[in-house]
Amino acid sequence: MNTEMAPIAEMLPVFARETRRYGVTLAILFAVIAMIGLAAGIFWPRSYVASTTILASSSDIIQPLLEGRAVATEVADRAGMARQVIFSRKILETALEHGGWTADNPSPVVRDRLMEQIKDRTTITSPRPDLIQITYRDSDPQRTFELTQLFATRFIEESKATKERESREAFEFIDSQVKDYHAKLTSAEDGLLKYRSEHADAQPGSATDANARISALRTQVEQARMNLMEQQSREAALVAQLSGESEVTAVQTRSGLYRAQLIELQSELDQLLLTYTEQYPDVVRARMQMKDIQRQLEEEERRRNSGTSSGQSPFDNAQFNPLYQELKQRLAELRREIAANRSRMSTSEAMLNAELDRSRRIAESEGALAELTRDYEVNRDIYQDLLRRRENARVSMVMDQEQRGLTFRIQDPAILPLRPSGLRLAHFAAAGLGLAVLIPFGLLFALIRFDPRVRSARQLERATGLVVLATVPVYSTSRERMRHRARGLFAFLMVAGVLAAFIFTYWIRQHSGS
Repeated sequence: MNTEMAPIAEMLPVFARETRRYGVTLAILFAVIAMIGLAAGIFWPRSYVASTTILASSSDIIQPLLEGRAVATEVADRAGMARQVIFSRKILETALEHGGWTADNPSPVVRDRLMEQIKDRTTITSPRPDLIQITYRDSDPQRTFELTQLFATRFIEESKATKERESREAFEFIDSQVKDYHAKLTSAEDGLLKYRSEHADAQPGSATDANARISALRTQVEQARMNLMEQQSREAALVAQLSGESEVTAVQTRSGLYRAQLIELQSELDQLLLTYTEQYPDVVRARMQMKDIQRQLEEEERRRNSGTSSGQSPFDNAQFNPLYQELKQRLAELRREIAANRSRMSTSEAMLNAELDRSRRIAESEGALAELTRDYEVNRDIYQDLLRRRENARVSMVMDQEQRGLTFRIQDPAILPLRPSGLRLAHFAAAGLGLAVLIPFGLLFALIRFDPRVRSARQLERATGLVVLATVPVYSTSRERMRHRARGLFAFLMVAGVLAAFIFTYWIRQHSGS
């Protein structure tokens, strides 16, 4: 048994001999494998592919002008949206009709199976954020083209209808909410007005006004109290001063006044004589004044004497004390001021108490007023916001109706596929020929490589360790040579027939246009 593998160079002559020996078998294997590949290529279902590209674009002029006012339809996952629209049962039913699958009225189960097959053969991708690519694969080129075109057209129509429906439904919903909140706002406003009309103290700014009034009245009361304390102190001082004065005082007579003047002039004359002579003008003037006063004194004495004899009282010249009268008048005025101040203080205190009561009523009504005001303000804010949103929704609805916002248009239309895609006859033919050559010779090489029989002298020397002196070649008889030629011719004709079949099939396909 051979324990060592022969080198590749020693195997080549053996490989050539074995090829001639097994030529018919190799030719049969070649023909079978090649024809299997050719048959697989012929009967392999042909697949045609058509694709279309849809561009999702928005208006570059209107959108900046209406930014913040209108909301254009935006779709982040455009491929996902396209799948939902195209794979809807409505569009798939239309695809079945256009594809001719409904001609024999299939059952619902068959229709569902056909729809699933259409889904599997349809690919929807988004190469760019603003592009949608629809690819459909089918065995019929015309049907492939029509269904691809149908998917693109129906997707644009359904997207347009969906956008218009969504914007219209949004507008209708916001409009109904506006009406509801208008009724709530009117009700809240009526309740607030009714409460304010029934509660006079529940007017806006009443609490501020009451606090200001209370502060002013407290200031007035404190001021009046301080003034009253001051006036009472002045009253006590006047009463004490008045108690030290007599109400009636006697007025000095004229003779007494003349005597007092004489005394003063005599004192002045004495002072002048200490310094000046008798002829000094002031001395002369003082003497003359003294004489005049002396004469007036004598006349007054005579008049008093005559008055006494006629029965007049020496106290007729007595009168009320003017200081006493003045103090008494000032005391009376002060007491009038005290009474007025007390009256003002009492009035201010009464008004202060009234304002405090009003402040308590305002505080009690603030809770209900705050609740009503809060409801009114909340409803007003929501109502105003809904008004703005309704106008925005109206503009958005008009934009969708007039195709001014997000629009879809076919950027790259579908075309009729002229050649099938994927594995074609040429691929199967080339693969069949390659395998038809590789597999037989691979089997022959494996047979030679792993066969234990001795096929060369070198192999025998390695196996036995002996030296081979000579080899006897094989000589064939004439019959054997004829048989070998016949087998070789048969193998050649078989290979040539296979190649002719390949060439004929390719020629037929080229002239049939498929």
